[in-house]
Amino acid sequence: MPLQKAGVRLLGTSADAIDRAEDRQRFGELVRKLNLRAPVWGTAHGLEEARAIAEKIGYPVMVRPSYVLGGRAMEIVHDAAGLHTFVGVALEAARRESLASGGGKGDESAPILVDQFLRDAIEVDVDVVADGQEVVIGGVMEHIEEAGIHSGDSACCLPPFSLPSETVSIIKDQARALARELDVRGLMNVQFAVPRDGRGVFILEVNPRASRTVPFVSKVIGVPLAKVAARIAAGRTLRELGIREVVPTHMAVKEAVFPFVKFGGVDVLLGPEMRSTGEVMGIDSSFEAAFAKSQIAAGTRLPVPGGDEPVTVFLSIKDADKAAAVTLARHLTKLGFGILATNGTHACLSQAGLPCTRVNKVREGRPHCVDRMMDGDVHLVVNTTEGADSIRDSFSLRRTALMRGLAYFTTMSAARAAAVAIQRLQTGDMSVRSLQEYQSGQ
Repeated sequence: MPLQKAGVRLLGTSADAIDRAEDRQRFGELVRKLNLRAPVWGTAHGLEEARAIAEKIGYPVMVRPSYVLGGRAMEIVHDAAGLHTFVGVALEAARRESLASGGGKGDESAPILVDQFLRDAIEVDVDVVADGQEVVIGGVMEHIEEAGIHSGDSACCLPPFSLPSETVSIIKDQARALARELDVRGLMNVQFAVPRDGRGVFILEVNPRASRTVPFVSKVIGVPLAKVAARIAAGRTLRELGIREVVPTHMAVKEAVFPFVKFGGVDVLLGPEMRSTGEVMGIDSSFEAAFAKSQIAAGTRLPVPGGDEPVTVFLSIKDADKAAAVTLARHLTKLGFGILATNGTHACLSQAGLPCTRVNKVREGRPHCVDRMMDGDVHLVVNTTEGADSIRDSFSLRRTALMRGLAYFTTMSAARAAAVAIQRLQTGDMSVRSLQEYQSGQ
């Protein structure tokens, strides 16, 4: 905070409030003061400290430096070997960021964060605007990919499409409490996680600044949030500006756009480090149609069974997702898809009574799944992985899907969204209206 110490007046939210949100010790104090919940965490200055924290919390853990944007040098670590590999990368990123932010006088031994990773949780983004007294919710966005995928890479829906209204109300109340406690004067973004096992709402991080989601939210609700925040920073109030919460009656889906096809040898798997270079929006009266439009806008061709030619989905699913894969496969079968699956997935689906054809993994010899894709026998790919060996073994099938322009999904939640979108495309029941008509509620 050199400028503030030098007597320079900073417009908007104070530097101290930003530090309370970014500094992990102060953030913990903030969470405890408001009686909120966050994943268990610890700070480490080296491998031994990180190992002790991870063993206490339990794997998997999220390892990351502080004060970085875009999820840089963040990783979900599943075991001690992975921790040993990644800690050095995170420590170096923390050191570089500290030195850069301190004008070359930062902390050479800046710590890294080791956080509990919440499995099978829905991530939620909330943008708010506040003037130090009043707080207005800009939008509550439910991520389609599970927690652990960077928020900039995950598709999301405004308003939430599956969260109970009671949960959404709790999230809004917590966001307002954080904005008031931090005395936010402008925009603030909060990221929450809601485990599907009913453990409640957890705060992942608080950013007292504008988020990349602000333009999306502004288009959906018809309120220029960045302009409002700038005027608040200059001394206006929400009441003077006539700003109130707008809850849209339509559904809007933000989808990320990736540059993978332009870079040879790059994997398409998503994780905590941001990789997207743009985004698009799909909007309609239903989630299914809005998601379908977002895929069309992003250049993803969702296959629609119903013609003379057979349409086939290839499934290769990690063990933790096998139960969900049965539900997905049953839905896709009803839509008219044939199913190709690797050995473990095939056994699971066959045991559930679903018709499917077994195909070799690449390492099992030809003809294998990539051969079938190259032959034009596959039209949709769903591949979820866990662990370095599984990721390495399945790289070629994801890369082939990308290069052949096949629709592919690497999380079960995104695959489920694709299935309902394909069902909507089969009916042809989608409307076209202007953005202004949606914003006015017409």
